[in-house]
Amino acid sequence: MNEYIEFTNNHPMLVGSFFAILTLLVFNLFGSRFRGYNVASPADATILINRNDAVVLDVRTDKEFNEGHIINSIHIPQSNIKERLAEIEKYKHKPIIVSCRTGQRSAQVCGQLKKQGFDHIYNLSGGIMAWQTANFPLTRD
Repeated sequence: MNEYIEFTNNHPMLVGSFFAILTLLVFNLFGSRFRGYNVASPADATILINRNDAVVLDVRTDKEFNEGHIINSIHIPQSNIKERLAEIEKYKHKPIIVSCRTGQRSAQVCGQLKKQGFDHIYNLSGGIMAWQTANFPLTRD
């Protein structure tokens, strides 16, 4: 035990960095549970859509959405989500998969939806880029 104390005293930056990385790793793995929503891979999302009748909410910009989106997704840009919340209110108790380009903007929207009382929220891990990488279809209509 004395060796650990001595090592800590001799290398405070190294020990501090270790704990910072450990904290970030734990937050990355379990952070969505602390925030109240789940993360869904593209494969998980297709299962939710096909088996649980999940709704896909695309929060990308109009330009990004028009370049290709998941079939039957509802498009509400992140900047308009508060004003247009009534449009998805009827899906409050259904699974909702929120997608953006990479999964960052959609994570913020997931937090907003949770605060508004939505029950089953999923962030599409990796966003539309991961969806495309998995060779899942996009539509432009």
